[in-house]
Amino acid sequence: MTRPVTHILRLLKWGRILARHGALRAIEADRNTPPQVKRLCRIARFGTVQPKVPDYAGAFRAIGPAAIKLGQTLATRPDIIGVEAAHNLLTLQDQLPPAPFEAVYAQIDTSLNKPANELFEYINPEAVGSASIAQVYRARTTDGKDVAVKVLRPGIREQFARDIETYEWAAAHLEALGGEAARLRPQLVIANLKRWTLRELDLRREAASASELKDAMVAVDGYSIPAIDWDRTSGRVLTLEWVDGIKISDIEALKAAGHDLNKMAEKLVLTFLRQAISEGYFHADMHQGNLFVRADGTIVAIDFGIMGRINRQARFWLAEILYGLTTGNYKRVAEIHFEAQYVPSYHNVDEFATALRAVGEPTRGKPVSELSVGQMLDSLFAITRDFDMQTQPHLLLLQKTMVMVEGIATSLNPAINMWDVAAPFVRDWIRGELGPEAMLADGIKKQADTLKMIPDIIRRLDEQLPRKGGAPEPPPLPHVELIWERRAGGGWWRYALVAVVAAATGAAGMWAL
Repeated sequence: MTRPVTHILRLLKWGRILARHGALRAIEADRNTPPQVKRLCRIARFGTVQPKVPDYAGAFRAIGPAAIKLGQTLATRPDIIGVEAAHNLLTLQDQLPPAPFEAVYAQIDTSLNKPANELFEYINPEAVGSASIAQVYRARTTDGKDVAVKVLRPGIREQFARDIETYEWAAAHLEALGGEAARLRPQLVIANLKRWTLRELDLRREAASASELKDAMVAVDGYSIPAIDWDRTSGRVLTLEWVDGIKISDIEALKAAGHDLNKMAEKLVLTFLRQAISEGYFHADMHQGNLFVRADGTIVAIDFGIMGRINRQARFWLAEILYGLTTGNYKRVAEIHFEAQYVPSYHNVDEFATALRAVGEPTRGKPVSELSVGQMLDSLFAITRDFDMQTQPHLLLLQKTMVMVEGIATSLNPAINMWDVAAPFVRDWIRGELGPEAMLADGIKKQADTLKMIPDIIRRLDEQLPRKGGAPEPPPLPHVELIWERRAGGGWWRYALVAVVAAATGAAGMWAL
């Protein structure tokens, strides 16, 4: 088990990096920041020169791969870090210089069921993509197929394990301070980050995710998933069909190729809605670097390390919330929040509906280009505080992906109105799922299933009753011994003293952890 002093020194090292990028100033100035955290920020920035304009994305890149993933998660949480920081972190690209090809090739050579030279005719040593977790190379198999080979960075699993353990330690101490810090549930945020990251660190899981999404979207015209080469795939190596196309971020190249950008923007939004609402399973890393456009206009998605799932009940609520916002039915949107137990029952549903109207009405019917996203987010998260809404970690991936999709759609068509595009799809889905025919068919199926279960229906009765709340059961949280609860070895003050000395001296050895 890692000692508390090691966690503190890591946090101070990272804190000094944040300070040198001007990223601690807003934390210290926020009235919701606990006094203990403000004091630690002052220690961490001791002796540093802070720029006037903070660069949050640069700070997270400098800290390392795990911080990049954390920064991308926090980009969807202006309620935690503020609107300015969230906007800056949206620019955080998951790109790092590639590891030496010799080390990467050795990993390919030892991770598959045969030596690399028996599986690949050649592998181009120049990486075509280099992210925080893996690198991608163009190759040709011995049977003549052009493929992309994705390989984990050497040592990345061990590095992530170390960093996330410290995140867990820090989150437990932050949440134990109570107040606003407890409402935001940082431990669950880190628990979900850990789950997502562990999935990304097993490339077999990514291959399975791509295969599952490909099956789910097979009937959708104009959207494609590359085929997986299972014979050349393992936990550390993923081989899939090579994609020839234009990056969706290259607007000028798309125009030169004659693509209809307005149609493409709508296709992207509707495809995401189909995944999230119809299938309950969506590509949750839809940034511009992971989407290509083929010559025929087909959008091809890659990189399925992060996938999101939404259960059926939550999808109903999501669809009704979206449709209620597009049609101005704020009362129904408010009722859903109470049904899902997102808002505590001691609040008044009509008051919540009025608060939603105050946010929703200024945005309805306007293109994204005319909206102040910052003001809207400020208003939305003020509501969450006023009505004691706890963070719903199971929706974080959805929020993150919606931000990505909106950003790409807006780059393709600045005048797009997300509500207008979404409303017909959501309306038709609700009608199809909740209309008389769907309800009758669903009722018949339930009756037949119930008859089959008569022999053990009493034993399993609790499983047939509706579940309360809109969130799934949270994942188990690791036990973290709080430093102020330690009884042996002189108490927590020793660690605080080490932190002060380390910050004051800035000794290089202390930062090399």
